[in-house]
Amino acid sequence: MNASARDFVITATCPATSGIIAAVTSFLSENNCYISELSQYDDEQSGLFFLRSRFRFNDNVIADIETVKRDFHAIAEKLHMEWQVFDTRQPMRVLLMVSKFDHCLTDLLYRRNKGELNIDITAIVSNHLDLRPMAEREGIRFIYLPVNKENKLQQEQALLKVVEETRTELVVLARYMQILSDSLCKQLSGRAINIHHSFLPGFKGAMPYHQAHERGVKLIGATAHYVTSDLDEGPIIEQEVQRVSHAYRPADLIIAGRNTETIALAKAVKYHTEHRVFLDADKTVIFP
Repeated sequence: MNASARDFVITATCPATSGIIAAVTSFLSENNCYISELSQYDDEQSGLFFLRSRFRFNDNVIADIETVKRDFHAIAEKLHMEWQVFDTRQPMRVLLMVSKFDHCLTDLLYRRNKGELNIDITAIVSNHLDLRPMAEREGIRFIYLPVNKENKLQQEQALLKVVEETRTELVVLARYMQILSDSLCKQLSGRAINIHHSFLPGFKGAMPYHQAHERGVKLIGATAHYVTSDLDEGPIIEQEVQRVSHAYRPADLIIAGRNTETIALAKAVKYHTEHRVFLDADKTVIFP
C-alpha cells in the first residue's frame, strides 16, 4: 500500500444489531478501499453501537470519496445510523479561550507547531490582555472580550459571531476562568472542551491547591470534559493523575497541577480532532 495515500475516517453510531461491521467493511472493500484501522464498541446499557474506521483507496484507484459517501447512505438508512466521513489531511479549525494562566495555551501551541495536533487555530479569545503578546508572536488573531455582569450576554454573542465567521469546529477553554451561560453551553454542545483540576467537587472556589494541602491529599489530577450547563460535570474525555506526598507545599501542588492539566487537555484535544470521541449520553466512548 502507498503510505502517503490520502486517508479518511468514518465514524458511525446506530442501534446495536448483527451485521453492522460486515456491512461497513464489505462496502469499503467493494469500493476499492483499504481499512487500516477499525474499532467498535457495543454499549449494552444504551443499546448503541459505535464504530470508527480509518481507510484509504487502493493503489491505482481514482479516489472518489463523494461517490463513496453518496452510496453509503443506503446502508446508513437501513441501520438507522448517524455517520460522518472526514479527510485526515484537513486540520480541524479550533478556537482557544484563555484568561491569565498560560501553561495550557503554551502547550497546545507547542504541540501544534510540532505537528502533534492537526489543528488550525482560528483565534485566541480572552477576557484579559495578559496573553496577547503570546498570540501575536505566533501570528494568531487575538480577540479581547472583557466580561462583567452587565455585558456577559453581549460578549457571549460576540464570541458566537467569531465562531461562526471563522467556521470554528471546536472551542477549547484552555484555563478560561469564566462560567459560560446555559444558552452558550447548549449552542456549543459537543464542540467545546474544558479543563479543570480534579479536586472538584471536594475543594470548590478559590485556592483549591491550598485547600488540598491543608487536607493532606496524596493524589491530584485534572479532568478534560465537554462543556455543558452542569458546571464542570460534562462528559469526561481524559483524566490525568499524579501522586504527591506530605512534603509538597502549595506551590509544589500548583506546579504538579499545571502538568496534569496540560497533559489531560492535550490528549482530549487530540482525541477529538482525530474523531476518536463519541458521546454516549453523559459519558464518552473513546477509541485509542
